[in-house]
Amino acid sequence: MINFRPPETGESSVTAEKAISFISKGWREVKDSTEADIELMKHRAKSFKNLASFELENFLKSSSPEANFIKSKCSTGFSGVVFNRANLRINVSEADFDDRVFGYWETIRAFKLRLQKLEKQRSIFQGVDSNKFMVKLKSSLKTICKEPDNKKDIPPLDFTELLAYLVRQSGPFLDQLGIKKDVCNKIVESLYNKRKNQLHTLQSLNHETDAARDDLDLRIASVVHSTGHRYESGVWNDINNHEIRNGQRHVAIVTTASLPWMTGTAVNPLFRAAYLAKSRKQSITLLVPWLTRKDQELVYPNNITFTSPEEQEVYIRDWLEERVGFKTDFKISFYPGKFQKERRSIIPAGDTSKFISSKDADIAILEEPEHLNWYHHGNRWTNKFNHVVGIVHTNYLEYIKREKHGALQAFFVKHINNLVTRAYCDKVLRLSAATQDLPKSVICNVHGVNPKFLKIGAKKAAERENGRESFSKGTYFLGKMVWAKGYRELIDLLAKQKHNLNDGFKIDVYGNGEDANEVQTTAEKLNLNVNFMKGIDHADDSLHSYKVFINPSVSDVLCTATAEALAMGKFVVCADHPSNDFFRSFPNCLTYNSPQDFVKKVKQAMDSEPHPLTSDQQFNLSWEAATQRFMEYSELDKILNESNRSTRKSNSVPSLIDGTLAFAHYCFTGNEFLRLCTGAVPGTRDYNEQHSSDLHLVPPRLENPVYGW
Repeated sequence: MINFRPPETGESSVTAEKAISFISKGWREVKDSTEADIELMKHRAKSFKNLASFELENFLKSSSPEANFIKSKCSTGFSGVVFNRANLRINVSEADFDDRVFGYWETIRAFKLRLQKLEKQRSIFQGVDSNKFMVKLKSSLKTICKEPDNKKDIPPLDFTELLAYLVRQSGPFLDQLGIKKDVCNKIVESLYNKRKNQLHTLQSLNHETDAARDDLDLRIASVVHSTGHRYESGVWNDINNHEIRNGQRHVAIVTTASLPWMTGTAVNPLFRAAYLAKSRKQSITLLVPWLTRKDQELVYPNNITFTSPEEQEVYIRDWLEERVGFKTDFKISFYPGKFQKERRSIIPAGDTSKFISSKDADIAILEEPEHLNWYHHGNRWTNKFNHVVGIVHTNYLEYIKREKHGALQAFFVKHINNLVTRAYCDKVLRLSAATQDLPKSVICNVHGVNPKFLKIGAKKAAERENGRESFSKGTYFLGKMVWAKGYRELIDLLAKQKHNLNDGFKIDVYGNGEDANEVQTTAEKLNLNVNFMKGIDHADDSLHSYKVFINPSVSDVLCTATAEALAMGKFVVCADHPSNDFFRSFPNCLTYNSPQDFVKKVKQAMDSEPHPLTSDQQFNLSWEAATQRFMEYSELDKILNESNRSTRKSNSVPSLIDGTLAFAHYCFTGNEFLRLCTGAVPGTRDYNEQHSSDLHLVPPRLENPVYGW
């Protein structure tokens, strides 16, 4: 039952008085804050008014014919404007401000409209060059009311043009539905040709010949530009201007692994950072994952662990400088990562893009962009950075197909890879045609070899010139001992061709991995002449004397060990596969296309001597050449030469499809249940307390939510 009796005096009355006092105090604070905001708005509006008055006064006080003409023809003034010799002011009362803060600008608009009418009435311009007059007058008014330069009467877009552009942007999506690219191109061409013919007619009437308008993209861009719109990459974009400091651009290289894990995504981005920084034309930051102590014990070999990122950075720099032979000058930063046992890979925890500051967010290189963005929930890379390049290292589809229900998994992963690379990259580089065909991609090998291997090759060539024996050992294979790294193909070839190979043929295999016991047991059961060794560095002295490197893998994108063996002057026997296309030009590379051909090429290598590498071949294998190819194919050479970072983004046309895909992916990855259903590591939407402690970050529970896609 509700009691309507008044409260008793005493303690309850004191509580009521405190509550009333608290509410009153809060109301006064809100009122004071509101009044302060209104005063600030008034002050800004007055500043705008004073600026307009100052510009008009300077113009009318000038002795130019145009100013005298305006004074004589506009003696009665315009609405809201009063001309006075002693004082020029815009007559707007303070009361008008309460109705509309920006009402001051109505005066300027009225002034412009009146000038347009005067321009049409050419009869009143007696003895005055009206065209010259209007050009000068408009240029004087630009500081008051800016309008797009070189504004032209561009015909607006019609339905067929918009439909054609939508079809073009939807190409990858339609391809997934079975509509091929050539069919889409024909649809776009038929839709756009009708409108293009109409535009040509208009251009002939206006005596204009702008061939660039024939292109649909430039047509869309010209219409957008004519509206005065400048695209700034998205709705929730970073508002910083990314000003160039000391005339130097900044490149952030983000990768999915770090030393001492000897994997391609740990080693190759490290060399790329060193050689890009070597030119000193741009500052470089390498962003690598930081693992907690528990994950380090699972990933890093030989029980190597680190107590802090600083300790790991020292290890990385020492390893790198020992191999490149020069002092590296780039920054190494860390982002939180978690190791996934099932996939043997590191998954970023949280928004990786946050670990590059806004002032340095200029150019991003995403090593394995699909891997980095499978579960990325945060800023869209192309929003925060001016140019984003993805480099595809791994043939994930080939690995997945070997798993249980691999065909179904590969189907979904293929389309997810398409989605994230399209949404988050401006350009994608595929090391070879072995990877899936991704949007915005080109094929180019942008990797080189450790300079040590080229020195070993030069040493072996010198030994041969002096009549000494260069290679005293036969064949070997080196790689992580998992079936997908070529061991399945190697065992099958040796088992089928055991009786066709030379008597006494044997191969030494170096590697460690999860499948080591199974691989060795299978070789023993088949009675293969294989000698298994522990994994060692490919540059180890014990490997220099081997003459033939056998690599039957078809899961690689571009095998680093193959490039290293060629650099050391060895023969390489490898599969006739797109992953080996780059190596075909080297005479020491012998490719086979059948088990019988494999036997033939092995015998050919064993019975002959390798060709010494020419200077051009040595250069093509080097990181200097790889860096040149990277700069060219990623278009970084053009981007880095731009004087204004915002030029490319501001003049480009936003892609509706890309933005929609990015937003959909952002919403999907924000749901923990959906993340877990697709195989994400639990808790990777944000970093954990241990990451906060190791990297000195704000605890995740206190972290502000991320808005941006």
